[in-house]
Amino acid sequence: MREIIASAIMVHERPFSIVEDEVFMWAFEYANSNFRKVTRKTARSDCLQLYEAEKNTLKKILSNVSKVSITTDMWKSSHQVVEYMVLTGHFVDASWNLQKRVLNFVKVPPPRRGTDIANAIFKCLRGWGIENKIFSVTVDNASYNDSCVRSLKENMSLSSKMVLDGQLFHVRCCAHILNLLVQDGLSTIKDIILNVRESVKFINSSDARLKSFHEVVELKGLKERKLVLDCPTRWNSTYLMLCTATKFKHAFSDYNEKEPHYKYTPSFEDWDKIEKVCQLLEVFNDATHVISGSDYPTSNLYLAEIQRVKKAIDNAAESFDMFMSEMAIPMKAKFDKYWGECNLLMSIACVLDPRMKLNGIKITFPRLYKTQSDVEKNVERVKRALEELYLDYVNLFSQDASSTSGHTEFNVESTTVDHGVQQMDKGMQEILTMVHRSQSIPLTKSELETYLEENLVIHTCSSSSFCALGWWKNNSLKFKVLSKMAADILAVPISSVASECTFSAGGRVIDEYRASLNEQSIEALICGGDWLRNKYGLKKKEKMDSGQQEIMLKP
Repeated sequence: MREIIASAIMVHERPFSIVEDEVFMWAFEYANSNFRKVTRKTARSDCLQLYEAEKNTLKKILSNVSKVSITTDMWKSSHQVVEYMVLTGHFVDASWNLQKRVLNFVKVPPPRRGTDIANAIFKCLRGWGIENKIFSVTVDNASYNDSCVRSLKENMSLSSKMVLDGQLFHVRCCAHILNLLVQDGLSTIKDIILNVRESVKFINSSDARLKSFHEVVELKGLKERKLVLDCPTRWNSTYLMLCTATKFKHAFSDYNEKEPHYKYTPSFEDWDKIEKVCQLLEVFNDATHVISGSDYPTSNLYLAEIQRVKKAIDNAAESFDMFMSEMAIPMKAKFDKYWGECNLLMSIACVLDPRMKLNGIKITFPRLYKTQSDVEKNVERVKRALEELYLDYVNLFSQDASSTSGHTEFNVESTTVDHGVQQMDKGMQEILTMVHRSQSIPLTKSELETYLEENLVIHTCSSSSFCALGWWKNNSLKFKVLSKMAADILAVPISSVASECTFSAGGRVIDEYRASLNEQSIEALICGGDWLRNKYGLKKKEKMDSGQQEIMLKP
């Protein structure tokens, strides 16, 4: 019973004092007459004990994992003066299931420079025994993260060889880059956005205004019954506000004539600009849903979304519409800043999608790069990186690769000689061995060559129903080494959203009533709750912290 209570506290983020609730305890006493009430101190102790048990279980799982990718971010509680770092691990388990676990939620003392954060991360990884298993680190574009990842990379390279010499180690948060691009675009119509926002606020300021606007909507024969008020710091909610508002553009115009105090109505020229911006941002919105989706996508999906964003920006920049062209130019410049060079991770992941293979980059690269020579250069770069990465994995898993290494060696025929002759033949034996190796006959092709030469997988259903990781699981006996490489690549998150979403839990745990909790309790509650939800297949109830407000029109 006490373990159940501790689990409930951690999973549902309840306070320890819930054990002092009479009705809650009565339910347990009713279910088990032998149950005895516990204090909040005992509840805390039970939670810490359960946390340690689950931590040991997770350590065993991680010990059998070849590579782990991590995401990390910083967060400051509004009820404390300290800052916390969350560390999330992403990996494929022994059953080929994509897993995500919050590994640590720890204080980082000032001055919190890049090297300080790197040391804190390395300390956490060493505590889990995975400091030599890290494949990649995904962070946002905060300036301190560059020095953090650089320092972390140096620390790890001292104790173990990094795959592909660490070229895939630093992953920039794609969602954050998309946000920067969108903010550049929205800045061109900031005055228009302000008018739309103030219009929605004005209508929602009283029931009388809401009813009056509804009457206008009715007269216009509009079917829409909902307005959206955005959170100015979240571009996707601003996009939704604008998209929703355009459906009422004629109603806003009539409402302006009906309501003398309403002074924010956008002009028809403004509505035309809003519709064009929304059409462009729809592509960004779709990409963000894929990259930061709750279903936790594998990395083979990313390149297709990025090239779609690039195509949309290029079309806008080359448009004869001066407004769209001027808006897209700074977006294009920022895109090239972050993705102007070939992104090896996204490209290799695309090749490891059996539906696309090398055809994926051959189709997308002409949309990403200006000249044919750039396209060819980057295709060759991806091929070389893919081959080097595969060889790294062959070395890592030499036992599995032995049967598919593609080469055999002639055995040097042994003869019975006395010790003196054997001593004189040492030089000859060495040369003969080298000759035999150089003349070895390839029996089979490497796994990578076989994979690339086989026909593409034709998937007739919707693309969202195809699971690249599932395909590699089913073909893991055929591609013993390549499948391990594919699993590690596909598990790499290209967004730090997985770490950022932990902060909503942080807000509940470290509220004004619980700010006095020590570091050990906070980490146990946040990490333990995440592990137990994964264990029992539960989803965390998302906290409504977007600041977005839906406004229903009242008759």
